[in-house]
Amino acid sequence: MKIAKNTIVSLRYKLTDAQNNVIEEPDSPMVYLHGGYDGTFPKIETMLDGQDVGYEATIQLEPNEAFGDYDPELLKIEPRVRFPEPLEVGMQFEGVPEAEAQEGAEAASLAAEVDDGDEDTLIYTVTDVADNQVVLDGNHPLAGMALRFWVQVEDIREATRNEIENGHPEGAESFIFGMPNDQDGDDEEDLDSLLDNSTLNNPNPRTLH
Repeated sequence: MKIAKNTIVSLRYKLTDAQNNVIEEPDSPMVYLHGGYDGTFPKIETMLDGQDVGYEATIQLEPNEAFGDYDPELLKIEPRVRFPEPLEVGMQFEGVPEAEAQEGAEAASLAAEVDDGDEDTLIYTVTDVADNQVVLDGNHPLAGMALRFWVQVEDIREATRNEIENGHPEGAESFIFGMPNDQDGDDEEDLDSLLDNSTLNNPNPRTLH
């Protein structure tokens, strides 16, 4: 069987930067639904289309073909008092706290950016914690980087009707090179809820969002 639209592909991969430093090389393959379901990057889907089990190749993706350019506007500084304990660098939150009136236009603008109608809510990563401030970065950790992927096709099968309707494989986590899809989004707590409940999400998020 060849890779085509509505096939389930098991893909082994190694992710490196442009200098061949390894970023991720998991033991188990990623499994995705092929054919424009956002299961992997479009350039990789194009390369794999029509290939057989055993096919392997290395491909380089520029930032605009992978996780995008780094956007300094997504770097935010929030008051430390708005966050519960414990708080550590590397923790991730969905969105940011809604702005309170006394915090001024800048904070209000921040809340508007998070709720600007985008389909994907930004995941903010804590990159620095000081006595009175917390630095949040809404960029993907690999934003602005050219990336190289070595891939090898391990298995191909026809997708079921349910898999096609749902847009992802059944019985397996659907990752875009280690990135949980929307089906896994329930594990990410929205920051407003987190502040209300004084609970924290997973303190060890995956490196690939």
